[in-house]
Amino acid sequence: MKNPMSQIAKNGFLALSLLSIPLTNFAQGGRDQPTQIPHALRDDIKVEAYMKVEPEAVRLIVNPVSGDMYYTSFDGGVFHIVNKGGQPTSVQLLTAADHGITRLQGAAFHKNTLFLAGNINVNNNKGNKGRMVRYEILPDDAKPEMAVVFNTVEYGANKTTFDHGWNALEISPDGKYIIVNSGARTDHGEVQDNGGIYPNARDKALTTKIYRFPINSKDLLLVDDTDKLKEQGYIFAEGIRNAYDMAYDKKGNLFAVSNSGDYDHPEDMFWIRKGHHYGFPWVMGGIDNPQQNPDWQPNPETDPFLSKFAFAWLMKYFHNDPEFPKRPAGVTFTPAVQNLGPDANEYRDRKTGIVMDGDTTGVTVGTFNAHSSPLALIFDKDQALSKEFKGDGFVMRYAGGGKASSANPNPLRRQGKDLLHLRMIYDKKTDNYKVKTTRIVDNFTSPTDAVLIGNDMYIIEYGGKQGGTKSGGTLWKITLPGDAKALKKMKRV
Repeated sequence: MKNPMSQIAKNGFLALSLLSIPLTNFAQGGRDQPTQIPHALRDDIKVEAYMKVEPEAVRLIVNPVSGDMYYTSFDGGVFHIVNKGGQPTSVQLLTAADHGITRLQGAAFHKNTLFLAGNINVNNNKGNKGRMVRYEILPDDAKPEMAVVFNTVEYGANKTTFDHGWNALEISPDGKYIIVNSGARTDHGEVQDNGGIYPNARDKALTTKIYRFPINSKDLLLVDDTDKLKEQGYIFAEGIRNAYDMAYDKKGNLFAVSNSGDYDHPEDMFWIRKGHHYGFPWVMGGIDNPQQNPDWQPNPETDPFLSKFAFAWLMKYFHNDPEFPKRPAGVTFTPAVQNLGPDANEYRDRKTGIVMDGDTTGVTVGTFNAHSSPLALIFDKDQALSKEFKGDGFVMRYAGGGKASSANPNPLRRQGKDLLHLRMIYDKKTDNYKVKTTRIVDNFTSPTDAVLIGNDMYIIEYGGKQGGTKSGGTLWKITLPGDAKALKKMKRV
């Protein structure tokens, strides 16, 4: 198989920074044969293949008016899932040529209005612009008319897999706002000047933040100026490396899951609150970024958190960096949700460097094991699940799984590619949340997003290329234990 790093670069799936994880492969026997079949870890959970999807699937969403599912692809496709002859199939509604977003990473519905967000390459692919548009969905998949929500001014892209761009979208519970994440353009705050074209560029006003816009916003131009964006009321939260998915719970709390970099920092889950700063690039996963120390001399032979196989190390992005920005004065960083286990709570001990299990040591982790790439965050807002799961959250780990290999010996990747159940617990003392995390389904292949309809969870896979041919992924249907009364009420409604 080709080098997965070059494969990821060709596919353009740069948002996740999954450097040593192969994209979906398909076994012999044709395009409809998935490489891996997800495996339920409980007898009361049912797993079945629902349909094949087009390649590079990123977002799976539900139109709350029609109840229909849609999905989007990284290259700009928008697909409506329809039932033809008793079989679900994809009908393409839009392409990148329609909406102008060449790297489409965000999608959400508000009533019958579809919002799309992502990125546009400019300056001969050396620069980037963020863009959001919206469409009112029409009957019979007629092509709808587009309205522009915002464009950004140009800012520097880079040549790495760490240029995350604009991605996750979420609608506020009151329907008044559209929330969008803009991830880092760096691994850990280092200079990424794209061959000197954008001198001394680290992260920008338009990156590492969560933004909030009035739902009816139109034709906005976002400038690369933090003070101006705050004055306009658009910046909602700061200091987040890449909140690739966000979700509201039943109580109206907004949570986000974020990827950390190539150092062995845990992957964060945050309770997102207006005006809070979550620490990037100075802190990730509750651990300080060592590059901020002026005398730091990185060396994988002496620093167990730094793998000699890490892409950011091989490319010399970890280095002595005395010009690294100072922490903002007077700002208190809000820590991540603390994971109580029993799963996804492995961590590297700061003193010994040994990988430990929080179940054994009693140490909490903020939040999930390093390099797990949490995605597809959802909550049972309809209270349709059985007592054990009612109102709770779920998240996917895109990465990990299988035994550590000689090419990637990091034991933090031992488990992954799975569905986690999240029991959120508010801690009054810290004014933050803790979470109990339990694996319930594993053995997925590159899962990227999920929706919950009643007690049926649909999980979509990215797919990709095999031998230069786009092969697509599978949309899985996971039936969870439900609450019979709640489900009956939902059907009546």
